[in-house]
Amino acid sequence: MGDMTNSDFYSKNQRNEANHAGEFGCTLQELRSLMELRGTEAVVKIKETYGETEGLCRHLKTSPTEGLAGTAADLEKRKLIFGKNFIPPKKPKTFIQLVWEALQDVTLIILEIAAIISLGLSFYQPPGEGNEGCGTATGGAEDEGEAEAGWIEGAAILLSVICVVLVTAFNDWSKEKQFRGLQSRIEQEQKFTVVRGGQVIQIPVAEIVVGDIAQVKYGDLLPADGIFIQGNDLKIDESSLTGESDQVRKSVDKDPMLLSGTHVMEGSGRMLVTAVGVNSQTGIIFTLLGAGGEEEEKKDKKAKQQDGAAAMEMQPLKSAEGGEGDDKDKKKSNMHKKEKSVLQGKLTKLAVQIGKAGLVMSAITVIILVLYFAIDTFVVNKKQWLPECTPVYVQYFVKFFIIGVTVLVVAVPEGLPLAVTISLAYSVKKMMKDNNLVRHLDACETMGNATAICSDKTGTLTTNRMTVVQAYVGDVHYKEIPEPDSIPAKTMELLVNAIAINSAYTTKILPPEKEGGLPRQVGNKTECGLLGFVLDLKQDYEPVRSLIPEEKLYKVYTFNSVRKSMSTVIKLPDGSFRMYSKGASEIVLKKCSRILNAAGEPRIFRPRDRDEMVKKVIEPMACDGLRTICVAFRDFPSSPEPDWDNENDILSDLTCICVVGIEDPVRPEVPEAIRKCQRAGITVRMVTGDNINTARAIAIKCGIIHPGEDFLCLEGKEFNRRIRNEKGEIEQERIDKIWPKLRVLARSSPTDKHTLVKGIIDSTQVEQRQVVAVTGDGTNDGPALKKADVGFAMGIAGTDVAKEASDIILTDDNFSSIVKAVMWGRNVYDSISKFLQFQLTVNIVAVIVAFTGACITQDSPLKAVQMLWVNLIMDTFASLALATEPPSESLLLRKPYGRNKPLISRTMMKNILGHAVYQLTLIFTLLFVGEKMFKIDSGRNAPLHSPPSEHYTIIFNTFVMMQLFNEINARKIHGERNVFDGIFRNPIFCTIVLGTFAIQIVIVQFGGKPFSCSPLQLDQWMWCVFIGLGELVWGQVIATIPTSRLKFLKEAGRLTEKEEVPEEELNEDVEEIDHAERELRRGQILWFRGLNRIQTQIEVVNTFKSGTSFQGALRRQSSVTSQTQDVTNISSPSHVSLSNALSSPTSTSAAAAGQG
Repeated sequence: MGDMTNSDFYSKNQRNEANHAGEFGCTLQELRSLMELRGTEAVVKIKETYGETEGLCRHLKTSPTEGLAGTAADLEKRKLIFGKNFIPPKKPKTFIQLVWEALQDVTLIILEIAAIISLGLSFYQPPGEGNEGCGTATGGAEDEGEAEAGWIEGAAILLSVICVVLVTAFNDWSKEKQFRGLQSRIEQEQKFTVVRGGQVIQIPVAEIVVGDIAQVKYGDLLPADGIFIQGNDLKIDESSLTGESDQVRKSVDKDPMLLSGTHVMEGSGRMLVTAVGVNSQTGIIFTLLGAGGEEEEKKDKKAKQQDGAAAMEMQPLKSAEGGEGDDKDKKKSNMHKKEKSVLQGKLTKLAVQIGKAGLVMSAITVIILVLYFAIDTFVVNKKQWLPECTPVYVQYFVKFFIIGVTVLVVAVPEGLPLAVTISLAYSVKKMMKDNNLVRHLDACETMGNATAICSDKTGTLTTNRMTVVQAYVGDVHYKEIPEPDSIPAKTMELLVNAIAINSAYTTKILPPEKEGGLPRQVGNKTECGLLGFVLDLKQDYEPVRSLIPEEKLYKVYTFNSVRKSMSTVIKLPDGSFRMYSKGASEIVLKKCSRILNAAGEPRIFRPRDRDEMVKKVIEPMACDGLRTICVAFRDFPSSPEPDWDNENDILSDLTCICVVGIEDPVRPEVPEAIRKCQRAGITVRMVTGDNINTARAIAIKCGIIHPGEDFLCLEGKEFNRRIRNEKGEIEQERIDKIWPKLRVLARSSPTDKHTLVKGIIDSTQVEQRQVVAVTGDGTNDGPALKKADVGFAMGIAGTDVAKEASDIILTDDNFSSIVKAVMWGRNVYDSISKFLQFQLTVNIVAVIVAFTGACITQDSPLKAVQMLWVNLIMDTFASLALATEPPSESLLLRKPYGRNKPLISRTMMKNILGHAVYQLTLIFTLLFVGEKMFKIDSGRNAPLHSPPSEHYTIIFNTFVMMQLFNEINARKIHGERNVFDGIFRNPIFCTIVLGTFAIQIVIVQFGGKPFSCSPLQLDQWMWCVFIGLGELVWGQVIATIPTSRLKFLKEAGRLTEKEEVPEEELNEDVEEIDHAERELRRGQILWFRGLNRIQTQIEVVNTFKSGTSFQGALRRQSSVTSQTQDVTNISSPSHVSLSNALSSPTSTSAAAAGQG
């Protein structure tokens, strides 16, 4: 079914229609065209064609009150003729497409090129082998094994690329599959209430058929198109279809059209379903998206795949704000293209930096080899360049070029993309177990950098099970539920009726699912709390409801955010009317003029009584964190009948029955979770619609605020007053004054939440850009969830809109799962840093060994194939070993890394260089005096085609042993002493280290020619392992050196986005780099400097061209400063203004250099 294209779908339906046209009084086409109409046109059309909605019900063979009969045959027939309520999913990306996407990686492209060149050269067999007269070129010891194995190198690199690509593609594919699985799971859980055979039942959305009578209520997402047939005060948010944010009021006689994918914002009622699946409005739009040609396809592909249009059983088209949501979605999904995630940005930058360095090293290697050869042959030995010798010389040059490529290949960290992928995939899989369902991969890593969390109160910090804990009835304030006999009978009857009738009939309390569990609350939680109160008073609400069914309610004023109250009018047997009201006590009490006393009789209730009651009852309740609800009633005479539309008159002169305090208890694990967040440097803010006293009480219980601290608790109105200027526009600097201290925002509207999140994200007040996470469950949280860096939606209580807009879904609705997400996010970041620390040590050592070896002995001590074993296997295995470290609680003890923190910190740089020094010292010692130490033949000047020497095998073996033990050192990146800490919690790590060791023994003892190894004796092995163990000791030595002393160490992989670095910071950075550095690192910096210089000169030329010679001169003068200052990794806006340039030459030099 899923793969059936829409056109087949239609043609099939049309064929069916022809067969069954006689069965129903209207065809699919007629209904489709009917649903295209809006407002009065639709009313007129229904009247003309069917004669009222009842007529349409008859045509569709259904009853407005009883619904469909619900026989299987009838339902099947309806599905056949009118279609199923199911939208065929967009085809997922094929595996090939995913592979192609994975191939676009910069590092991989560099590798592919190197591999292809290397392969091409290995098959190039030049003629003229035997020309002896062409000079005894010092070719170094190249044996035939090496020559035959020339292609292995290129092939091995390509193999590594293929591995990375397949792993990446497979990850994406399984993620997509998992997500689709989840999507369909969410969909199967999505139920809707319909009337069948006179019974109200809940059925899965996919089971809804044309002709069903569905009950709609506040908060629903309509699953199909239909016509409104009965109900009260229905208002719909149609923004997901029309883009208009105003709510549309629906009524039977003015605008009865209800469209799928829209949200019920208030009211309730019944609708007759007239179009489902691909024939409904949302379905038609999806069909257009699917068929709208390639361009649409390309644009939407990513957005859809990630936001799970996967088998959308009538899910909303997009988030809360139609058109805008759409663009936002595309932005979010194309993040990889436009705005990379923080980590990706830093990695790409680092990979490019390393690539450049590798290129320079390999170029120098080739140049030195060529020069040495040329001078040796033509100058020292005074040979002539003979035409017949040309091929031989070319062969030498080709060999030098291959050595150069080897150096380049060793320099590029091909394990990097793999490490990132493995780490993210591993984390996402494990986060599933921690109740975090990650919808966008990079959200997981962004979460590690989060600095602020704006959380909802209800359902996230609290259990979302409302319970009445205090009551004020008959002039007595009960601190716990009163005994039933202490309440007068009259009051009791009024109270039970008021609560039972004046609440949605869909709200019920059902017996617990498990023995000894809590009773289940269905429907509106506040109403459930009140019904629970009735049950606690040993009364029952069911008989009252069966006596007065929903159809008999005379008039209902439903709850909405403006009224903050709900009222229901019933007609009493004597013809008079009674209205029951309930709502926020501060609102309803203002409208009360009487109150029931201890005898159950009404007495006068004056404004001053009210003030006293607020002081004595309501404020103490609110200070305990209770939400206060007032229940009241009013009687109206039968004639003249009141004017029900004049709400202000109707909702006045009430009689107060009681005031109850409802508590939503704080979840037991929340205070601990919030404490962890605060310790981890994350500020938690609470944004709620509740009143400020309740909000403050809950915030204190949770530990968001501690008495005596300097913080702000604001109400929405006050917040808006403070952040807007005289014209009513929001000003960023006004928000900047408030948000750092703001902890609680009460009585806030959805726009306030969005404004706050946006204000914190856009703020430039603190040196690090804030990374904000937001939790939300309601439809109204959509915009804020989308705006945030990471949006968490509640899996259980959350509405579909919230889930649609989020990045991570909390499957258990629990705040403490967010802390887990932070832990995993930080762990991803650390895993990649660990891997880098290990990888770069290997790279530096291998490059320098290959480079110096090639220059001094014309032949690398580490052969190409050995290099690749070191490179490929160590890379891939190390990325597996280091990227799958499980997170530990200690990750929550440090502050979050900001956006501009470099990937490789000073400590890491110290470790990398420190270990490189140790390894290089030992390898060079072995290379030049090893044969004397071990009393073996030197492998240095071995003749051509000699068998592999023990000497070089020992070097290779020692090198690998040092890497193995350094892998253990790399497990810690913050300079900790105990590198074995928690090593057994990671079985993968242990397996890999031991596995590599075993394979190394096999290679050395039995590798022979292909690996250029000769078997070693036991004592030689012992020495190799012993030198390797030295790494651990050396690691402790390095840890002792304080990093603060080593000012000259450079950080790398810093992400500086142009707008994020204020000018002052740049200057500080420049000053930090001191003179010692210049002396120590001159050689390494030379090439950077060359680039900078050229850049500066180009800039000067351009400036002169544009005629501003003064500025040009300034730039030139600054270029001189840039030569004395090492400013390689400070990038800044290139358009430094003239005044800046005048006031600080350093900043301009930074600008000039930053472009290098």
